[in-house]
Amino acid sequence: MTANRKDIRSLTAEELTEFFILHGEKKFRAKQVQDWLWKRAAGSFDEMSNLSIDTRKLLADHFDLHKIKLSDQQISGDKTIKCAFEVEPGKIVEGVLIPTTSRMTACISSQVGCSLACKFCATGRLKMMRNLTAGEIYDQVVYLKNEAETRYNIPLSNIVYMGMGEPLLNYKNVMSSVEKITSPDGLGMSPQRITVSTAGVAKMIMKLGDDQAKFNLALSLHAANDEKRNKIMDINESNHLESLAHALSYFYQKTGSRVTFEYIIFKDFNDSIKDAHELANYCKRLPVKINIIEYNPIDDGEYQQASPERVDAFAKFLESKNLIVNVRRSRGKDIDAACGQLANKNTAILKDERVLKR
Repeated sequence: MTANRKDIRSLTAEELTEFFILHGEKKFRAKQVQDWLWKRAAGSFDEMSNLSIDTRKLLADHFDLHKIKLSDQQISGDKTIKCAFEVEPGKIVEGVLIPTTSRMTACISSQVGCSLACKFCATGRLKMMRNLTAGEIYDQVVYLKNEAETRYNIPLSNIVYMGMGEPLLNYKNVMSSVEKITSPDGLGMSPQRITVSTAGVAKMIMKLGDDQAKFNLALSLHAANDEKRNKIMDINESNHLESLAHALSYFYQKTGSRVTFEYIIFKDFNDSIKDAHELANYCKRLPVKINIIEYNPIDDGEYQQASPERVDAFAKFLESKNLIVNVRRSRGKDIDAACGQLANKNTAILKDERVLKR
């Protein structure tokens, strides 16, 4: 972006209206521009064909229109598509389009890198570089939506904020991106088709409740006792299970929305019936669904995938306690697009930014 010029997508509708009035233009120009920015996802001011050449020049003289750029793309044998997007020189995020028989899901990133350093996640080995803007998050959805429609002739059905970064540590931009994605003046998707996944920031989970979030919330749990969770997720030391239970109960009381627990199951770490019993007891706090996720190995990772027999026994125990359980089989493993693998084997642009724990 050009120095001292704002990205036009960072302006509110009110600020854009004020800009046009200040420069002797009609108020309705702001609505026209907003339509181009968010409904039509214009890539330049020149595309805004119902504006005069002078008006387009006025915008170009005062603002930038910053869009992410596709840097690399891979297609898995199971039709999963992984995209590397350059948000600025040397800074890459990844988004994934996941087709299944019942849905077409876009998995998107919220930060460049991540500060949480979860032991099982490739993204956690990267430096935290910066938050993504609402526009940069939105661009990922637009690109993956277009891929779903043009490559597979299937509309995008779901969006999950489960890519690179911790969404609740980029709260303002994530909430703004959801607003644009769900607005009739944007992509018009239902908030019930969107899931935001957090490693567990108790204070911000409660803020979601206060803000009456309409989307689904998922907690990356992975262990239902603090000792084990501390070993794999540093964030648990400041956001322990009791504080998370309190925050999630508050969120449920405010929104009435059932929370999903994501539970990556590791061999000989959290895959025993004792672990399942601890999880079942933790689930008594509020109505939840449980997604058991098979582990996807990362370079130099210290954990291994649990056996199918252990996974099945774990799930059956939870079901015997009348809990809603889904076992999620990973897709896109052959291109490192599966859960926890983003940035595991990335493009050359990103290599200099890696901080591998060797």
